[in-house]
Amino acid sequence: MAEADIKRVCEELAASVKGGKHECCCRCAHAGRAVPTARVPAGAVKTPADLAPYIDHTILKADATVDDVRRVAREARENGFATVCVNSCMVRAAAEVLAGCPTVPIAVVGFPLGAALTSSKAFESRESVAAGAKEIDMVIAVGALKARDYAYVLADIAAVVEASKPYPVKVIIETCLLSQDEKIAACVLSKAAGATFVKTSTGFSTHGATAEDIALMRKIVGDEVGVKASGGVRTADDALRMINAGANRIGASASVAIIKSEFASAK
Repeated sequence: MAEADIKRVCEELAASVKGGKHECCCRCAHAGRAVPTARVPAGAVKTPADLAPYIDHTILKADATVDDVRRVAREARENGFATVCVNSCMVRAAAEVLAGCPTVPIAVVGFPLGAALTSSKAFESRESVAAGAKEIDMVIAVGALKARDYAYVLADIAAVVEASKPYPVKVIIETCLLSQDEKIAACVLSKAAGATFVKTSTGFSTHGATAEDIALMRKIVGDEVGVKASGGVRTADDALRMINAGANRIGASASVAIIKSEFASAK
């Protein structure tokens, strides 16, 4: 992606929003809980076990039970994963298992379509934080983004950032549904609205993360905002490919198998 293309999309965004840029900077969203956002240092991942601190251990399927969530939370606690990512109705169960542990619960919001009312997303975020969520993964308003209603997208993200304080927000941009210009716009708007991360995918659409998308997202947001690869990360080599492309968080349900396996390819 040429620098000229990035500049062009940014100019289009500025003209569309017409000075309505959210005043929050990207750091405010995680003022209450510092989280790393920069790319993973070279050489930090030498074995699959070294991936554990970068993994969001995930259980989001519709038929997941409370017992399933508790089991996944125990796995995360035992293996030192960064977080456990669950549906908002399951946050309290995950938080109970993770009490006193560095591993924290994430709630997904507006999941998986991103098509809920902004007020609904904000409400779900507040309720999730009250239930124990320490991070929020929201789905961007994909339809509004594709319609170039950038002011709406900006306000939608900013409302979730505000509702989630003092905890960090990741914006799932669902890369598989977007053009290159739309991926750039999604990242720029997320950063402007105060999000702490941009994230590739819900894992419920046509495909998940690619190294090419991760590299583009990192190029757009820099080191001030994190990049999460999710969807289709099933092996240690998949995860390492995403880390090397610029991700500093990995969403996966096969997390335990990933860290207990071996790299099949050379780093």
